[in-house]
Amino acid sequence: MALPKLETKTYTLTLPSTGEDIKYRPFLVKEQKILLMAQDSKNDSEVVDAMSQLINDCTFGKVDPKICPMFDAEYIFLKLRAKSIGEEIQAQVVCPDDEKTKVNVSVNLDEIECTMVDNHTNKIDVTDTVSIVFNYPLLNSFKNVTKDNQTEAMFDVIIECIKEINFEDTTYRKEDTSKQEMVDFLESLSTEQFTKVTTFFDTMPRVRHAVEVTNPETKVKSEVILQGLQSFLV
Repeated sequence: MALPKLETKTYTLTLPSTGEDIKYRPFLVKEQKILLMAQDSKNDSEVVDAMSQLINDCTFGKVDPKICPMFDAEYIFLKLRAKSIGEEIQAQVVCPDDEKTKVNVSVNLDEIECTMVDNHTNKIDVTDTVSIVFNYPLLNSFKNVTKDNQTEAMFDVIIECIKEINFEDTTYRKEDTSKQEMVDFLESLSTEQFTKVTTFFDTMPRVRHAVEVTNPETKVKSEVILQGLQSFLV
């Protein structure tokens, strides 16, 4: 006699990028095992692959992490984690008043939202005649960034996300441009112009949550913003 198959409850979430409602289910023990094994390996590529497969399976193939924005994938993963393991997590933060004392805070994953800074745009006007149009980074955008040098890694991510560069009436698509040409273009920008470029990444949607902490040493109360998946993966 075959063992009974258990029913898995489904839930609904709203994709931050499109506002579309999608169904999802908690991940199963066998799927959690694959994720934990990937995390134990300390291999970022394996972790990204495991997360991507889990997100695709638990949304019944509705979301493909290979093409959806990274903030969608992060938001979905936190919702999956909340329904699979539990809504409450303990995160460790540094008190901002002395920038050294660490305290544990309780975070309810169901309260976390994906927010966007006002006036955010994926078209950055570098000059009056030159603009850059960006795609949002994907989970895979960081998969192959293995450089220890943070500046080089940052350039790699920026180039990965460039969709096209417009100069007056001419459009230069990334697929028609070599990586070295992209590097040369970015290196030719002034510091002020490059700051405009990084504004796209600083203001793009991301999972954020504000927590109030009290420094046990100074008794000072402060607000700390947790953002990005790494802040909630505990």
